[in-house]
Amino acid sequence: MENRNIKLTTAEIATLWKTYIQNTAVRCFYKHFFQSIQDDEIKSIIEEVTVLVETIIQKVETIFEEENFPIPQGFSDKDIDYSAPALYTDLFALSFVYRGGQVIIPQYANNLCRVSRIDIYQFFEECLNKEAELHKKALNLMLSKGLIDRPPNMEYPKNIEFIQQSPSFINSLLGEKRPLNTIEITELFIEIERNAIGLIFLMGLIQVTKDKEIKNYLLKGKKLATKQVETFNKLLKENDHFVGFPITMEVTNSTVSPFSERLILFIISTSNQIAISALADALSVSMRKDLAAHYFLVLGEVMKYGDEGLKLLIERGWMEQPPQPIDRNEFYK
Repeated sequence: MENRNIKLTTAEIATLWKTYIQNTAVRCFYKHFFQSIQDDEIKSIIEEVTVLVETIIQKVETIFEEENFPIPQGFSDKDIDYSAPALYTDLFALSFVYRGGQVIIPQYANNLCRVSRIDIYQFFEECLNKEAELHKKALNLMLSKGLIDRPPNMEYPKNIEFIQQSPSFINSLLGEKRPLNTIEITELFIEIERNAIGLIFLMGLIQVTKDKEIKNYLLKGKKLATKQVETFNKLLKENDHFVGFPITMEVTNSTVSPFSERLILFIISTSNQIAISALADALSVSMRKDLAAHYFLVLGEVMKYGDEGLKLLIERGWMEQPPQPIDRNEFYK
C-alpha cells in the first residue's frame, strides 16, 4: 500500500486510539442489550450496530499491527457479566443507539478534518457514512414508537430582518427580556434531551453499583443532570415553549451489575467530556446574557465533576494513558 512508508501523525494516532477505546467500551453495552431484547426491530438494529463496532475495532487493530504500534487494552468481555439480568428496557437500548449517533457522527466528521493519510481518511469516511445510516434507522424507529420529542415548532416569519445599530435594541437583544431565538431554543432543547437520557442511564448504573465511592460519584452526576434539565426546561417554559422528555425509557429492577466498575467510570467520564463540548457550543451561539450566565455556571460544575471522575480512574489504576511522544527533555539531563 502506498501509505506504508508514511508514518502516522500524532493526530492520526490520537483519533485511532480514541476510536478504539470508545468502541470497545460501547461494544460492552450493546452486547448486554442484545442478550435480553424482546422487540425484533430493536434487536435487529442492536445487532447491526454491534457488527459495525466490531468491524471498526478490527480495522484499527489491523492499522496498528501494520504500523508495529501497541494495540490499546480498551474494554473486553472481562468488563461484562453475561449472567446479569437486563438493566434497561428495550426502548432505552434503542435510545442508546440514537444518542450514540448524535455523539459519534460529529466526532468522525471532526476526525476527517484532522487526518491526512488517505487510508486513514477513507477509514473515518466509511465510519461516518455507516454511523449516519444507523442513526437514521434509529431515529425512524424512535419516531415510529413515539419515543422521541421533537424540538418546539414556531410560526414561520413573513420576511427577513437585520439587526439595527441601536443601543436600546442591542441591549434588548443581549438582555434577558428578549424572546429566545431559534438557535437558542435548539441548544436548550438538545441540552435537555441529552441530560434526560443521561439521567435514565445513571439511574441504572447507580442501582447496580456496589462500590460506595463510585455510587456517590454517580449520585453527584444524577444531581447535576437533574439541575440542568430543570434549569433549561424552565427557560423554555418561560418563553411558552413546552418541553418534556420521554418517560417510557425505563430501568428494570435488577440490582446485579452487568458492567465492571472501570467501564462504568470510563463511560461517565467520556460522557462528561462530550457534555463540556456541547455546553461550550451552546454558549458560543447564545446571545442572551442570562443564557450565557447559566451555561458558564453549568460548564464550571461539569468540568469540576469531570476532574473528580478522572481522579478516581487514576487513583484506581484504571486510566489507560494515551500514546505519548518521546520526552526529549530527558535527553538533556
